[in-house]
Amino acid sequence: MISTIPRAGSAAYEVENPGFAAPSIPRADGRVYGVENPGFAIWAPIRGLDVASRLMRRTTTLSLLIGAALALAACGGSDATTTTTTTAAEQSTTTTQPPATTAPTTTTTAPEVGLEIVPRNYDEFRAQPTACGAQAAEPAIPMQFDAPADLDLSPDATIGVTLSTSCGDIGIKLDPSLAPETVNSFLFLASEGYFDGTVFHRVIPGFVAQGGDPTATGTSGPGYAVPDEFPPPTVPYDRGVLAMANAGPGTTGSQFFIMLADGGLPPQYSIFGWVTEGLEILDLLQEVPLGQSPTSPDPTPSTPLETIYINSVTTQN
Repeated sequence: MISTIPRAGSAAYEVENPGFAAPSIPRADGRVYGVENPGFAIWAPIRGLDVASRLMRRTTTLSLLIGAALALAACGGSDATTTTTTTAAEQSTTTTQPPATTAPTTTTTAPEVGLEIVPRNYDEFRAQPTACGAQAAEPAIPMQFDAPADLDLSPDATIGVTLSTSCGDIGIKLDPSLAPETVNSFLFLASEGYFDGTVFHRVIPGFVAQGGDPTATGTSGPGYAVPDEFPPPTVPYDRGVLAMANAGPGTTGSQFFIMLADGGLPPQYSIFGWVTEGLEILDLLQEVPLGQSPTSPDPTPSTPLETIYINSVTTQN
């Protein structure tokens, strides 16, 4: 599948994705990049000047989204080890980018490391040191479900949860009135212990920290897809926002991200909560050394070289 997104200028960007659909992404330097993703993303320079001139008239909001090209790998659906076919809902890659005004800045210079020591899966994350001098969490237990249980949540409720990580606890308020299906699924998975022992497999300083994949590959999910509950354009993706990663309509699963800084993402990712306590923990996440994985869709190092565990997700009330 080929899709393009225009930018403010004369260049457009294409994504060729034979594995699953993903939107495309612009860069601020006038070059264009595509993602070929038969199971992971590979960046390659391409051109699409004519496409940009045709599509730029349709897109006004995205013309403001200028900066480094970044991809949020996400997946929802069945376990890839139990099936030989993969649908868009079962394996997907999401492409997003921060605006130029909030382009990611690295507070810790990533060391030069060989690709062979950058973790590519959960076992390799467990083999490296734990971030923030903490002890490793108990190993995650792989789980798959046909659908989340209905928790009968009140749309008027404000639900507090504590996300316990290797670098400290993060207090979050979930909002069922904004995304009831998303909140229900997240709480269901948390109650089952789905997130316990998993890791933040992707950290982009100044942008996002992403987790929720028990395989730590960015290609797994809970076995089902969550309905889209995209926010209105007036709800910003500011620092501390909790949202779901996806690859377009109908592909939300279990992977989520926390905004580490204010960002200008389009309203295409279900926002379902906000960090209310422990914002300083977000700064610690950004200080973890990073490496460039050969399977990463990101053009800059984004794989933690010290493992940030999600110890547990528990409700506060």
